[in-house]
Amino acid sequence: AAGTAAAGVGLRLSLGGWGSLVNPSGVSACRRSGRLAVVHDGEKRIHVFGPSGSCLQRFGERGEADDDVKYALDVTVTSDGHVVVTDGGDRSVKAFDFEGRGVLAIREGFCLPWGLDATPESEVILTDSEAGALYRLTADFKKGKFKMCQMIWSQLTRPRGVAVSQTSGAIVVIEHLRAQGHIRSTRVKIFSAEMDLIGQMDSFGLSLVFPSKIHATAVAFDKDDHITVTDVYSQAVISLGKPEEFPIFNPLISYGLFYPVGLTYTANNSLVVLDSGDHSIKIYSS
Repeated sequence: AAGTAAAGVGLRLSLGGWGSLVNPSGVSACRRSGRLAVVHDGEKRIHVFGPSGSCLQRFGERGEADDDVKYALDVTVTSDGHVVVTDGGDRSVKAFDFEGRGVLAIREGFCLPWGLDATPESEVILTDSEAGALYRLTADFKKGKFKMCQMIWSQLTRPRGVAVSQTSGAIVVIEHLRAQGHIRSTRVKIFSAEMDLIGQMDSFGLSLVFPSKIHATAVAFDKDDHITVTDVYSQAVISLGKPEEFPIFNPLISYGLFYPVGLTYTANNSLVVLDSGDHSIKIYSS
């Protein structure tokens, strides 16, 4: 079992595993119902788990139809209860209700839509890794009507993970920089709600501050606005502090993970880690 860490975070529940989930890549929590949506490479790309850990729904068929999901990269759950997925297979964003009915498919000239997170107003902040851009997507998911997709930042370097603060509206993006030899590097970039750049640091800069080099793969805000990242180098989850105090170093989970690639918080501030190393979802409580 994944153990406790310095911050007193302990494993409460482990879900999935090989056969149930295949190479999972994204996880998101519904703050209203406590359900978790996970995307992976199985026959049905989206699994929905209840708060107790039971699998409630499987949907998002692998196929060529408009509502099928070819290659899911990330997922978010909107405040009005819709599951929104980036599909790298046909470079689209697709939305479903919790029963698995496809309500909207958006193909607005995306190059490679990747990470996404929902705002409290059910807008979606989206990264396009190939275009190097950050978008704000607005739609009426209940009616299945697309409204607008606005580029809010450009000239990013392969942006992937993204998170939106539910309190301040701040946005954090993880960029994947060009590898130098065998050395991979990421950069954490923080914007205010008004899209002013308020902080950034790459793997090298973080290694000067922290005990080890950090290769961030996923990011989330907790209820107190602390930025949390997964680190695949040290197989850990680390808090980097609030945007105004970034960066600090507070390890939350320091062992028991294999290759953490996804991260979200539930409404009660439980920490949910998606571990593709053993194809599982691990839920931690303070």
